[in-house]
Amino acid sequence: MILVFTLMLEVFLFLRGTGAQSVTQPDSLITVPEGDAVELRCKYSSSVPPYLFWYVQYPNQGLQLLLKYTSGNSFVSGIRGFGAEFRKNETSFHLRKTSVHLSDSAKYFCALSDTVTETAGGAEHKHTETQQLKRPSISACVIFRKLVCCLM
Repeated sequence: MILVFTLMLEVFLFLRGTGAQSVTQPDSLITVPEGDAVELRCKYSSSVPPYLFWYVQYPNQGLQLLLKYTSGNSFVSGIRGFGAEFRKNETSFHLRKTSVHLSDSAKYFCALSDTVTETAGGAEHKHTETQQLKRPSISACVIFRKLVCCLM
């Protein structure tokens, strides 16, 4: 038997401030057999260096942070075997997992936040790790929704 789950895309865009930040998902439908690899693509647009996040929401639960990129190493390992690679030149932050399971069926959110919170006299003030956790500022979200789960 092959277990297949299907993800469908909904895009919600929330713009704030004077610079437009956004994330987009190029694929509208992804079908993956259980045990296969999956890639959930996320492209972003930002006028300043972004902080990038992947969140997951399992049925009847709240949002859970899978992983985040703030700077440094371009590959980020997350929970449950997920990973993502920040590619500045391609403006992408694709979520990957080498072997998916039915328990991975959920809503997946790609999000970004600009790193500059205020500018005064030309000086930029960046988020500290504590500020980011207390006041996450998601400018845009991409939502993957699990639609179909079937046994074949």
